[in-house]
Amino acid sequence: MTRSLPRPLWGRPSVKAVVTAGVFITTLWNLRCFLNPSEVSGEAPTQTEPLVVLVWKWPSKQVPNISGDVCRELYGIAGCWLTTERRLLGQANVVVFPHARLQPGRDRLPKERPPTQNWVWVSLESPSNTKALAAWNQTFNWVMTYRRDSDIFIPYGKLVPNQSATMNIPAKTNLVSWVISNYHRTQKRAEVYKNLSRYLHVNIYGKANKKPLCKDCLLPTTSKSKFYLAFENSIHQDYITEKLWRNSLMAGTVPVVLGPSRANYEQFIPADSFIHIDDFGSLAELATFLKTMNSSRYRQFFTWQKRYSVKLYDDWRERICTICTAYPSLPRGRVYPDLESWFNT
Repeated sequence: MTRSLPRPLWGRPSVKAVVTAGVFITTLWNLRCFLNPSEVSGEAPTQTEPLVVLVWKWPSKQVPNISGDVCRELYGIAGCWLTTERRLLGQANVVVFPHARLQPGRDRLPKERPPTQNWVWVSLESPSNTKALAAWNQTFNWVMTYRRDSDIFIPYGKLVPNQSATMNIPAKTNLVSWVISNYHRTQKRAEVYKNLSRYLHVNIYGKANKKPLCKDCLLPTTSKSKFYLAFENSIHQDYITEKLWRNSLMAGTVPVVLGPSRANYEQFIPADSFIHIDDFGSLAELATFLKTMNSSRYRQFFTWQKRYSVKLYDDWRERICTICTAYPSLPRGRVYPDLESWFNT
């Protein structure tokens, strides 16, 4: 039962009554500020209800099960509710727009949004493979990409601490392999492969060579090679994809990388865990280095396994759940004026 204030005596209130009432009013005001800090400080409201994240259109063609408290059950992220129900637009704290699923024309987006609702632009593709960005200027509050300077950073993979202090190097039956689905002669990786293949044999798999690998066949196949050509389809800062994380490091082979600078790779993985084509004056030198490497030197490339293991981010549910983790520290009241310029920088 709630206790009421003492009823004042008839006549002039006592000093004690005045003080008591003043203390009570001050307590109520402080409690109000505590429960609603945004009204006083101008900051983002304290989230007491689950954060509602509406995915306008799921990034992949097949939508997984996102019913219930999926973020907590699968990834230990509490207070995060994912939905694709557009009827809940008015209740959503965040609306996610994957670029690959955006339809041309802003008229296909919601006409209005509540003042506290934030829109997120999502893309895992490089600028070279991301078109029609100018149409989305002055639209999104936050960006969610593979770039480390994104509001919400979603890498293709990362190394996580592992105290096993052991190395696991699968048995090797060939020197170099490469899995390639989309081969275009104009790409730098096609040119590098063509010149490198003059000096050594490369086992090629994938749709481009009419040797597609099933999902469960990829790692056992690439693991048989000493080296793997982790060649990105385009060269951009931080654009380091599953070609490195899954096809090579997770498979237990040494990546030979073509992508951003060595310094950029070293922000993700140890310097002694990979070979960069820029380390050599020519592809002939690279080929000689690979063909003449002794077993002791080769094993040094796997030292990272004593301290780390590979974590892949290949489930869009986990990626989108991370929005809730980042939410409290994300900037408010900002819109990207020129999304195209930002992404192409």
